[in-house]
Amino acid sequence: MGLFDRFWGSPRKAAPRPDASTQPPAPAFDLEPADAVERRQRERKDARKGIKALIIDDSPTVVAALRKILRSAGYNTLEALDAEKGLALMAQEQPDLVFLDIILPGMNGFNALRLIRKNPATQHIPVIMISGNEHATEQFYANRIGADDFMKKPFSRFEIFARIENLLDASQMPRRKAA
Repeated sequence: MGLFDRFWGSPRKAAPRPDASTQPPAPAFDLEPADAVERRQRERKDARKGIKALIIDDSPTVVAALRKILRSAGYNTLEALDAEKGLALMAQEQPDLVFLDIILPGMNGFNALRLIRKNPATQHIPVIMISGNEHATEQFYANRIGADDFMKKPFSRFEIFARIENLLDASQMPRRKAA
């Protein structure tokens, strides 16, 4: 079950078939994705409480979902609905981690990432790019510009924390791997 299904409730149900009364009901969703099971079975590395995460996405629904997930784990969040406002927030209050959508009104996420990497004050901040596009082209391009990780929409709570866990250093702070 995806993030949006959890946010809005269970997935839509198909119309019942004539023989549906004789069949046991199928489960509506898979409660434990494969990567979630693996993460649960090994020792967990959580970031320090109070990590500041900036969410830049033009979808208020995605922003609200990420905010709820991150705040439930003790993160502080900053939010922007476009790249220009997100970059202004970064200049005012430097985050420890950035979630950056690729398709944004005005400046796109790739251009925003270029500006983040060119600025000496922000080039050290890890950036996780987000996209609803199924093509690996965006992931390759984002990594080439300097993204630290990539998530496809819809994403799960487990995927969010697995991506963050890959960026944690020994002091449990998100850091760029190839800074």
